[in-house]
Amino acid sequence: MLGVTPGFMVASEPLVIGVDEAGRGPLAGPVVAAAVVLGGAIPAGLDDSKRLSAKRRAVLDLAIRETCCWALAVVEADEIDRLNIFQATMLGMTRAVASLTAALDAAVGEVLIDGNMTPAGRCADWCWPARAIVGGDGIEPAISAASIIAKEWRDRMMLEAASQHPHYGWERNKGYGTAEHIEALRLHGPTPLHRRSFAPVSQLPLI
Repeated sequence: MLGVTPGFMVASEPLVIGVDEAGRGPLAGPVVAAAVVLGGAIPAGLDDSKRLSAKRRAVLDLAIRETCCWALAVVEADEIDRLNIFQATMLGMTRAVASLTAALDAAVGEVLIDGNMTPAGRCADWCWPARAIVGGDGIEPAISAASIIAKEWRDRMMLEAASQHPHYGWERNKGYGTAEHIEALRLHGPTPLHRRSFAPVSQLPLI
């Protein structure tokens, strides 16, 4: 998914792209990576998505997607199982940045990534200068923006999935391994959206 704001002017200097992901820890659903280039009018109040209320996060999500350029990459559960969650996250980040840079057709100065690792040297298609920033989703506005739209996009996906698989409480837990989710797994077994390589899914005595 790609959003290039109408009338967005690419700066003459190389792009600074913020990148973050949502959904590394859940037992079900995808991991979603986002890449964002901020526009001239940066939405006020950007922060780590986890520190924002759901209401405030929704407002910022809309503002970011209306005023910035962004791309999202979704890596589904079967690909997570095939690659492992770390490699799937690196792949998602690479796909998101590739989509965004192709749309903007501009030189990349630096890609700022939340955490302590980047896809450089870990994903074959990564080809941009990258810098990892621990806690970057709380201190770098472009990363904050990426964290917000990644989380909101994934949450919407899990809400839709909850309507198709109502036993697991995904509308509340978004696929994380809560007691409710684990009990539903025990009673009903895994869905195609569950990550079979994750121990709580693979090791449960499912009936």
